[in-house]
Amino acid sequence: MPVFARQRCHTVLAPFVTLATAALVSLAAPGTAGAADTWTETGSDRADPLTESQGLASVEVPANSPNRYTGIGTIPLGLSSRGWNHVGDPDATYDGHYIEPYQRDSGTAKMYRVQAPGGAWSEYVHTLAPGEALNNSWDAVTPDGQWMLSGEWGTMTRLLVFPTPGVNASTSPSADLPLAATVELDHAVRDVQGCDFSGPTTLLCSSDDPEGSLFGVTKPLLRIDLSAAPSGSAHVTGHVTALRQLPLRSSCSGTFEAEGIDYDRRTGTLRVIVVSPGFCMLTDSKTYKFARG
Repeated sequence: MPVFARQRCHTVLAPFVTLATAALVSLAAPGTAGAADTWTETGSDRADPLTESQGLASVEVPANSPNRYTGIGTIPLGLSSRGWNHVGDPDATYDGHYIEPYQRDSGTAKMYRVQAPGGAWSEYVHTLAPGEALNNSWDAVTPDGQWMLSGEWGTMTRLLVFPTPGVNASTSPSADLPLAATVELDHAVRDVQGCDFSGPTTLLCSSDDPEGSLFGVTKPLLRIDLSAAPSGSAHVTGHVTALRQLPLRSSCSGTFEAEGIDYDRRTGTLRVIVVSPGFCMLTDSKTYKFARG
C-alpha cells in the first residue's frame, strides 16, 4: 500500500488485530531513557474523528487563543478540490503564525498553508528534492521562528529543514520553498506523525511505529536532542531516545494510530492524539495530556 494511504488509514475502519499492550514498558533497546525525562499521563479529552484526528497546536498570540486542531473535516473545499486532501500536524510560532502541512496522493510537491497573526492565509509550495518522500506528516517551528522542521513517512534517519514560510524573510508564496538542510539522526525512527520543540534543541515526537523493533515498543513517544539549533547551513545531528509507549486504550481491539503532538510552552503540558481502532475511532479516540516528572 502506498505510504500516503497508510498515513490516512484512520479515515476508514481498520481491520481488527490483537490489541497491543497499554502498560508502560521498561525499555531496554539502545537510545532509551531513564527516569530523568518521564512523562506522566494526567488526563484526556475525546478527539473528534473528523476535526481533531490529525494534529494539534497551542497558539500563544493573541493571548487566550484556543488550541488548534486538524482533521479531514478541517480541510477547506478549495484545497481538497485542488488535490490537497491530507493535512498533517501543525505548529505555531511565538508571534502567532500558524502553519499546516498538506500533501496530495501523487505528484512532485508538498504544501505549507500559513495563517498570519492578522488572519490572512497564504500557501507555500515545496518541490520535492531528489529522494524526498511525497508525504507531509508534520511541521515544527524552531523557537526563534526562523526555521521549520518536517518529516517523511516510513523508516527514516533524517528530518528536513526549511526556512519558515511566512516568517523567514527569504520565503515568498510566489517562489518555491527550498529544502535548506537536514538533521541526521543517530537512530532510525518510523512513521513519525508529529514533533514539537520543548526547548531550543529538543524535540518531542509521536511515532505510529506498528512494529516495535526499533525501540522495543510500538507507538513510542520520542525525544530528539539536537547538536545545535537548526539553521540553513550548520550541520546538525539528532540523538533519539524512546521515552515511553503512548496510551492504547479503547473499547475496541485492533490497530491504534498515534497522531499529532503539541508541547504548550505556557503550561508545560504535552498533548498527543491517539485514534482508536475500528468503529471506536468514532467514540473513544483521545487527546492524552502529560506532565513531566
